[in-house]
Amino acid sequence: MEDYPKFEHHGAITGVTGSCHRYLAAPDLHFLVDCGLFQGRDAQGDNLDIHRIDFDISAVRALLVTHVHIDHIGRLPYLLAAGFSGPIYCSEPSARLLPLVIEDALKVGFTRDEALIQRFLETVGRQLVALPYRQWHSVAESDDVGVRIRLQRAGHILGSAYIEIDTHYLKQDRSHRTVFSGDLGAPHAPLLPAPESPERADTLVIESTYGNRLHENRETRRQRLHDVVSHALENRGAVMIPAFSIGRTQELLYELESLIHEGRQSHDSAWADLQVIVDSPLAAKFTAVYRELKPFWDAEAQDLIAAGRHPLDFDSLYTVDSHEEHLQTVAYLAKTRQPAVVIAASGMAAGGRIVNYLKAMLPDPVHDVLFVGYQARGTLGHQLQQLTAGAEASVEIEGETVKVACPITSIGGYSAHADQQDLLNFVRGMQRWPRQIRIVHGEGEAREAFKQALLEMARDAGREVEVVVPLS
Repeated sequence: MEDYPKFEHHGAITGVTGSCHRYLAAPDLHFLVDCGLFQGRDAQGDNLDIHRIDFDISAVRALLVTHVHIDHIGRLPYLLAAGFSGPIYCSEPSARLLPLVIEDALKVGFTRDEALIQRFLETVGRQLVALPYRQWHSVAESDDVGVRIRLQRAGHILGSAYIEIDTHYLKQDRSHRTVFSGDLGAPHAPLLPAPESPERADTLVIESTYGNRLHENRETRRQRLHDVVSHALENRGAVMIPAFSIGRTQELLYELESLIHEGRQSHDSAWADLQVIVDSPLAAKFTAVYRELKPFWDAEAQDLIAAGRHPLDFDSLYTVDSHEEHLQTVAYLAKTRQPAVVIAASGMAAGGRIVNYLKAMLPDPVHDVLFVGYQARGTLGHQLQQLTAGAEASVEIEGETVKVACPITSIGGYSAHADQQDLLNFVRGMQRWPRQIRIVHGEGEAREAFKQALLEMARDAGREVEVVVPLS
């Protein structure tokens, strides 16, 4: 037992998708932290074999879920197919949201047979264990080892958590605390409280999505959002925003409601009448659940509700449900150039309804494309980010070459991920720093830059920290 706990990583090692990490408390006592789908370049052409569980799960006691984005829980059907039948621990909001995500993943990647889907969801429902934040929960007890976990708010999406694992080796009279960051949110993000640093850790497993970048502050990103939408209003065009159905969509609605409210207060008819279209049945479901889970919103959002505002349910907000209505909306906006903001999945433009908008409207310079989140390499979103709009710019979409004539804008400040300084502050804020930090969930440049920043911070603080970039 002297060598335990140990760590193995089965995803999000060389990229930002497929998060899946195994915590080995003892030789026959393991826990999985997340089990997500690979996407973009990480998916290697979307070969389904890459998603299959290719490691031994016989000793896996439970799955610990940091949050319900598909790149963190999307391999759950494969995990259950491999024979996993243990508890699935997550936060209380995540327990509400997870079945919606899995239902959608099943319909897209497995089957549209409602009876099969319902049976699977019933199985997942029996295994789900919702835990309150900030309370310790025992997950294993024996004569040799005791393991308990605690969820803390991560500020990434509603229900997101970083997970503290305390393992007590009774015969050796020693304990080890590990913190798995999951995806940490950026401070001052709409709707959610910012994450607070844990008190201490012996080992920290931390994401590095933006380990080499700094975000704009909220005031700057809000002004840039205002400017992009104003450009569309002036040009009589639409702003197309690829956004994940959960998290980013709700934050954007929050900010847009605020800008529209200001437009009405100043009698700016263009802003006051702006249509905001959410073209995603899944996003609409998530937004409804977000509204039901108001007790988990931050103080600023609570104040808006008290003042009679409805940041996720305002007059000019429209939702598109059926596929027929979706196609009609695309055709209408492309033909009429009606000013509007369209929010549609997927967040990396790697499929979903946003693709039809892009095919129809990229060639028209009156429209705008706005990216508000990370675009993994190998996705259409990443390709578009690399372009400078103009006569020679084009991308291939579903086998068709599409001219790109409209502006492409990226606002990093709306990322739901912490930037390099936020990640460093997460470590700096601990009363007792970890002896080892394991960097995951980042591209190569981001992981290496974050490693060097951590080592420099440790040297300046006179701390001894081992920084590991796992390869497997």
